[in-house]
Parts: sequence; C-alpha cells; structure tokens
Amino acid sequence: MNSVPEQPTDRRISLILLFAVTLFTSASLMFVLQPLFGKLLLPLLGGSPAVWNTCMVFYQTILFLGYLYAHTLSTRFNATQQIAVHAGIILLSVFALPVGLPETISPPTESDPTFWLLSTLGLAIGLPFFVLSTTAPLIQKWFAQIGHHSSHDPYFLYAASNTGSLLALLSYPFVLEPNIGLTAQQTDWSVGYAILGVLIAACAAVLWKSHTATAQQTNTETADKIPYTTQLHWLALALVPSSLLLGLTNFISTDIASVPLLWVIPLTVYLLSFIIVFSKWNDAIHPWMVRIQPIFLVPFIAYAFINPADLPYWMYLILHVIAFFFAIMVCHGELAKLRPNTQHLTRYYLIMSFAGMLGGMFNTFVAPFIFNGIYEYPIMIVAALLLRPGLAIKKRVLWQLLPPALLVAIGLVLYVSVGNLLDYFDAIAISLMVLTLVIFFFRKQPALFALSAGAIIFLALGVHGLSSHTLFQDRTFFGVLAVRESTLTDEQGQPETYRELFHGTTKHGAQRLAANLSTIPLTYYSRPGPMGQLFKAYDNVDQNWRIGSVGLGAGALACYSKPGQQWTLYEIDPLVVEIASDPHWFTYLSQCNKTALMSIGDARLSLVKEPDHSFDLLVMDAFSSDAVPTHLLTEEAMKLYFQKLKPNGILAFHITNRHLSLKKVLSIHAENLHLAALIEEFIPQEEQPLVVATDWVVLANRAETLEPLKASLLGDWQKMPLYFDMKPWTDDFTNIVDIWKR
Repeated sequence: MNSVPEQPTDRRISLILLFAVTLFTSASLMFVLQPLFGKLLLPLLGGSPAVWNTCMVFYQTILFLGYLYAHTLSTRFNATQQIAVHAGIILLSVFALPVGLPETISPPTESDPTFWLLSTLGLAIGLPFFVLSTTAPLIQKWFAQIGHHSSHDPYFLYAASNTGSLLALLSYPFVLEPNIGLTAQQTDWSVGYAILGVLIAACAAVLWKSHTATAQQTNTETADKIPYTTQLHWLALALVPSSLLLGLTNFISTDIASVPLLWVIPLTVYLLSFIIVFSKWNDAIHPWMVRIQPIFLVPFIAYAFINPADLPYWMYLILHVIAFFFAIMVCHGELAKLRPNTQHLTRYYLIMSFAGMLGGMFNTFVAPFIFNGIYEYPIMIVAALLLRPGLAIKKRVLWQLLPPALLVAIGLVLYVSVGNLLDYFDAIAISLMVLTLVIFFFRKQPALFALSAGAIIFLALGVHGLSSHTLFQDRTFFGVLAVRESTLTDEQGQPETYRELFHGTTKHGAQRLAANLSTIPLTYYSRPGPMGQLFKAYDNVDQNWRIGSVGLGAGALACYSKPGQQWTLYEIDPLVVEIASDPHWFTYLSQCNKTALMSIGDARLSLVKEPDHSFDLLVMDAFSSDAVPTHLLTEEAMKLYFQKLKPNGILAFHITNRHLSLKKVLSIHAENLHLAALIEEFIPQEEQPLVVATDWVVLANRAETLEPLKASLLGDWQKMPLYFDMKPWTDDFTNIVDIWKR
C-alpha cells in the first residue's frame, strides 16, 4: 500500500474508536439476535436444547458465508466497488426488518424438525444476520488499508468485536429479558441495526478518502502464499473448540441440568477466550495455558467421567467448564499465534468461520445419527489435547499408542473374563483415577497424553454404562433417552427388578416388573402422592371424564384411567411414544389404557385444535429433562388451558424442579386470572419403593371445584403463596433469573 500522510494523534484515536465501536455494535446486535430469536422459536419446539444448538449451526453457516463474501469482496474489488456493493446489500437487508417469525408457520410433528428450523431462520433473519457476519473481517480489512499506524496488525479489533458479543450475551438474560418484552426487543434491535448502518457508512467514508489520497485503485494480494498445512492447522484449531462448545452445551443440558440459563456459560467462556488470545497479553498468557492445562485435566478426568455421582451438580459443572476453558485457550492461543499478515486477513477469518461451521455441523447433523449419547464431547476433548503444541508425527509416535492400547485391552479382558463386572466396580473406578495421575507425566508428549486420556475417559463411560444396567439408549432432536434396569428391596426384604425411563439425568417414570405390581403408578404419579390423591378424591364423579395429559414419560398416569373415560396423551418426542408403547420396555399403556389417543407435537399447538370446553382434567407434565418449557407456563398458555377445560374443569400442573421455583409463576397467574389454586409439596411420610417427593399445583375457575380435594384430607394441600416481586410471564416476557432457587 502507498504511504498515507501522518495523521494527528486525536484523529488516529478517533479512527480506532470508530472502527472499534462499529465492530462492537455489530457483534452486540448479533449476540442479542441469537437469544431473542431463539426465544421466539422455542415455543414451537418444546424448549429443547437442540433448538439452541441447531440455531448455532445456522449462525455459524451464515457467518461462514459472510466471511466468504468479505474475502471475495476485499480481494477482487477496489475500494469504491466494495463500498457500492456492500451498501446495496445493507439496503436490501432493511426489507427484512423488523425481525420476526413468518406468519402461519408450524413445525413438523412426525419427523425431525432440524431442516424446518434452518429454513425458518433463513427466511426470518438470514439477510440481516448475513450483513452482521460480514462486519468483523470486512471492517478489519478496511482498517488495514487506511494507513493508520496500527493498520499493519488490526487483529486487536477482533477483541473489540468479541467484547461486544460477550456483553450482549450476558446482558440478555440479566438485563434485556427481565426488563424488555419480545416485541420491544424486536423494535429496539431494528433501531440498533439502523445505527450500525450509519457506522459502517462512516467507516466506508474513511476508506474511500484514504484510497483517494493514495490513488490506490486495486486491492491485490502480494504476500507469499500460505502453505496448505498451515491453513489445515488453522482449520483444526478452530474446528475443535467449535465442536466442544456445542458438545459441552448439550452435555450440560443432558447430564448436568436442563436449565436454559446455563446454556450461555460455554458460549461466554468461548467468547472470552477470543478476547484474551487476540489481546496484547496473549504472548505472555499462552505458554502458561499450555503448562497449566494438564494440571486441571487430572481432576477433570478423575471425577467428571469416572465418578460424577459423588459431586454436587454445580461442582460437576465447574469441572467441565474449567476443562473446556483450558482446551479452547490452548487451541485459540495457537490460532492467534499463527495469524498471518493483513494480506491474508480475510482468508484467515474465512478458514476460522468454515471450521466453526464444520464443527457445528458435526455435532448437529453427524453425531446424533452415529452416537446414541453425547460422545462427540469426549472425542473433541481428546482432539483438543492432540492439538497441544509439540506434537511431532514421527516413527516414535507409534510406541506412544502402546499405553492407551493396553488400557483398552485391559478393559476388554475384564469385560470378557469377569463374571460380574459390577462386583469390581469400585476397584475399577479407583484404578482409573490412579491412571489419570500417571498420565500427567506424559503431558510433554501430546499424542501419548491425549490418547491415554481418551482411553481412560471411554473406559470410564463404559463402566458407568454397565453400572447403570442400561437396556436401551437412543438420541433424538429432543435429547438422550435411556431405559435402565435396577433392583430394589421389596416389602418382604427380597430383591426385585424394576425399570426406569431417563431423559438426560432426569427420571421420567419407573415401573415394577412383578405381574401383581406392574400397574401401580410410581415416582411422581404414585397413589400416596398428589396425583393419586386427586384421582381418589374425585373417584365418584370422574367415570366419564375426558382427560388430557401433556407429557407421556413411561405412561404411568394411564393406570388411573377408567373404562368410561376418554384419554388423549400429548407428547412432542416420537421416541418417547415408541418406548412407552413397547411392552418390551414398559407395559403401563398396554395393560391400563390401550384406547388412549396419542397426539405427537408441541402441546400448545395441539391443544389449539381441540374443541373448547371439552376436557374435565388437563394434566401438564411436560419436561425437557428437568425443565418445564417456558412457553407452557405463560399467561397465554394458561388462558388456552382454561379455554379447553369445562367450566368446572381442573388443571393439574407438575412443577417438581431442582433449580427453578415454578410455583411463583403459577401463583401470579392464579392471582391475575382469578383462579382457585392449591399446592402440595409432597414428601413421602414413610419409605415406599419408588415413591418420591414431588410438587403439584391444581387450578380451577371456582374454589368449589377443588373442595373435594381439600376436604378429602388425603394430603397436605395448601393455598398458593402470594408473590409481589415479579411480573407475570407472558409469551412476550419471561424471566428465569427471578425464579432461580438460591
């Protein structure tokens, strides 16, 4: 580039601020749009964490296309042409405002909704998001061409971009969501997008002026070509953290806690890593990250996969997040260290975005079809260790395969030769923990270190699979489902076999297998519990009731049915229907209610189609692992339920939750909608097999409707407590923070 006259200090500072603020604003808009639009979509798909991951794949794909556009535009066109083309794209994107869902859309109910979700995202926000995705590489490339004293290394601006992303991501659940409704968010976002257009125009004006002054007509690459091996190294260093991000998100929601607020933690750490590695401190920080990573990996392997049951969920979460942080800090630190000069800036970002897209596609489109659990996560942990600096592919690497191969061989020998491996479970678990200490001494040999760690992780997963007696496990868009068999001591002190259905780590039903016990509802639906009390209290009047039950589980509620009743069971996940309907796994449906109608799809969408005032009882028992989908808890949802109930109908709501106080939400709805409401936070008075503590709320239009339950003295039903410290949830406004159990 030809030289540009020296600029005054004030102007140099103002130029940095202009370009940094533009990148900051663009990234902020991008990371507000993601949760905003995810919140619009979640009600259509049952609140599944897979919605978030699929959206992430869409965003990564559009990001790649935006980076490809920026690379092509900046390397094939001169400054004036770049400005004209980009201005046209921005003006075209304005027609997509304000952002929102297309009218009259409905997801498929019988098939995987992934491709429907992607097409909906493309129609609704594809063009504005594309413009946002072009900003980071294009604006940095323009800054590299304006003759600023720091134009030779504009990568520090990437830290400004990621800072905007991080602040927007964290502000959404704690600032925007609790204070601004969805409609206002959509309007405010559109205003912010217009402001971004003005900032980009200002940056374009600076570029045009600087190129006019230097009479530079074209923008061509003159630097040496970058070896393909280096570009592949960039690809791997960006792909693995991207896959780890989605893998950990899925793992958290499946195996730790299905709480949407926790989903932002991995992405927050991911963005923070970019801020650090593209700052001026990376040269000092990166060597320490490489040294410290193995120290933190030892307790991670020792507990996170081998013996997680011994830890509270928050400590389990911390272990995984710390391991994730060091893994991506090492990968991203290497990526930043290998950044090229500005001639290859857009190519560098293009490869990074392509790698991010590949990582997301692997997790979303490949892993669910080849794995029946979240196994892509530990695989990428091993891959991250293989990317530690110092890996040399030489002949001596072959002998490094010997220790992990021996570990696997020992595991296979134990499996084949030992009659009952579970008798040795504690010894094997302790042995694996000791081995994690041993592999610490391999930390300077990445291949040996990574493969040995991988062997231990997968042996640990195998041991846990055996210890849980998993009979069946499969994975769908909505999560990982497993049927497990265990034993208990019956009333006579004899061992007895029973089966459980799990969604992630949350039990969704259980059944005793003895013929005389197999029709007894258990767990949250037990006869001593709130559901048993409800059906017993109305035993004399419910012979011809029409009953709707949202959320199938193992089908235990069906055993409260009577011959004259009509039952409709609503379930969003077709695999749950397959499991509950198959007598090979559970026999509640086949024994108790063969005539029940089955409706597959989101409950709110399905209930809309039902005749008004047709149900005597609606049971809301829909859970995604441990979380009730928020769109089933809004004021509009409550009005829908009572629109479908008869005037004297009853709504029973299951609100058992480890992390959220859902009774607050229902209490405020009852107060605002003038409903009668009772709650029972049931704790078994005596130890009974598979009878568990559970919380239920019943609501009705009139207090007299609930009087039989209150008067029966079957349980400890109380009036709902009143709360005045939060707003009612609506389709436009929800706030998880307000109901978090502290």
